Amino acid sequence: EMLGKAVFCLFPHRDVFEVPSSALTVLPKGLPLRRAVLAANMETALNAVWDSGVGPGDRVAIIGGGILGGLIAGLVGGIPGVDATLVDVAAERAGLAAHMNVCFREPENAPGDCDVVFHTSSSGSGAATALACGGLEARIVEVSWFGDIAPALPLGGAFHIKRLIYQSSQVGQVSASRRARWSYTRRMAKALDLLRDAKYDALITGEVDFENLPAMLPDILAPDAKGLATAVKYGE
Repeated sequence: EMLGKAVFCLFPHRDVFEVPSSALTVLPKGLPLRRAVLAANMETALNAVWDSGVGPGDRVAIIGGGILGGLIAGLVGGIPGVDATLVDVAAERAGLAAHMNVCFREPENAPGDCDVVFHTSSSGSGAATALACGGLEARIVEVSWFGDIAPALPLGGAFHIKRLIYQSSQVGQVSASRRARWSYTRRMAKALDLLRDAKYDALITGEVDFENLPAMLPDILAPDAKGLATAVKYGE
């Protein structure tokens, strides 16, 4: 039933590979191939929003305007009555915020008294900003991947006084709020469905041909690299 159809598969970049059909998800109608490359990131963003418990009317801050931050902004920006702000050190991310229907501020002007804060910047300074944004008993959802980085977190003072909840969100398990009913397959299908919104094209800022990928990877992965996601294009 998948023969001849466009599918998504979470697999390293190769031009030929063999996987069971259960590892493939057919793309929904109306989803361009280029935008579908964001599927795994959208799964992570969706899981984080579920973990957060964010709802209509909440004041929300998203710390870090990268791919994950942009996707989360796109999701929460569509919830009725939500007052959401994307926070990033790069002023040019204001354009991304506008695409996602949220406000933009630089860290020194980050909003306070938030109900929910998402941290995606993978930096200690970003985590400190996230903690500062939380209101009394607010939930701080940590979506960053720090790897072997050991950030210094300011867990004294306001962290205890405001009784903040610092919560990990990781895509390897379906959010506890949905786990009884949602399989990985259902979550992936919904992530792809959400990507049918053309606003997410703003997250793909570059494209490279597969045969040129080895030469381009150092620039794409450099810490000071400009842009957001780079789509890898295979031969026709």
